[in-house]
Amino acid sequence: MTTPHTPHPRLELTGEVREALHEGRPVVALESTIISHGMPYPQNVEMATQVEALIREGGAVPATIAVLHGRPRIGLAPDDLELLATSGEVAKASVRDLAYVMARGGHGATTVAATMRLAALAGIRTFVTGGIGGVHRGAPTSFDVSADLTELAATSVAVISAGVKSILDIGLTLETLETLGVPVLSYGADEFPAFYSRSSGFAAPLRVDSPAEIAAVMDARWDLGIEGGVSIANPVPQDEEIPADQIADIIAQALAELERDGITGKETTPYLLGRIVELTGGESLRTNIALVKNNAVLGAQVAVEYTALRRAAAAR
Repeated sequence: MTTPHTPHPRLELTGEVREALHEGRPVVALESTIISHGMPYPQNVEMATQVEALIREGGAVPATIAVLHGRPRIGLAPDDLELLATSGEVAKASVRDLAYVMARGGHGATTVAATMRLAALAGIRTFVTGGIGGVHRGAPTSFDVSADLTELAATSVAVISAGVKSILDIGLTLETLETLGVPVLSYGADEFPAFYSRSSGFAAPLRVDSPAEIAAVMDARWDLGIEGGVSIANPVPQDEEIPADQIADIIAQALAELERDGITGKETTPYLLGRIVELTGGESLRTNIALVKNNAVLGAQVAVEYTALRRAAAAR
């Protein structure tokens, strides 16, 4: 077995997560922005609980990550999930915000970028989310590019998502990930998925067809000493998707309203996702929940396979 990573002393781990990491068992990180800023209550708590259960069923330990009372938490209790889901005092925390939230003793729901950084500090290599951030539409003038991309370039964690959020400029996001040297793997498909939809109009940069193949890419990259993440795009199940042509007009309307209302910065994504839920009569929320659960199943499988690879390497 490989020597266990020593989590950073500022992190507060649950006993379950600490024991699993110490014993070299598979652990899957989960973000918390989707709970506080991505879905309404009570669906957000139900989703978080179901996702953790799916990861356990897959043979891994779930570790939902957030900052509570100024402490980065790796693994949460049911009461913690309830606080994140209902409190109006939970900040949306990316990497730049972590130190500020911690210093003030506040609560922070971690974005993809912040969750990656804290997962890496804990020694967790596999992370499941809904969709990753990217280059926003209009970025050539607004310069609005998610910190998720730069974090993927710097932090050695595999991120399983349903692709780039449909509200973003998927083409420019893929180009940026290529420039940053981030492998983008499309699971079981030749086309890159677009969050709510299986189709984006863009070819998958790289295709993989099994959790074992994904784990092998992770292992080879990091064994070579190449720092940075791996992005795994897992298409939403076909019977749960909103077809690309159906969602396109809705996204266009939400974007027009966003510009009209002058909303910018970190409020952009929560506003758009919430407005799309309204415009689809709740259908996008159903799809969002389905894709996160689908990602959780794959994430547990990948974590199990990667752990097996590392154990085999240590035994040689």
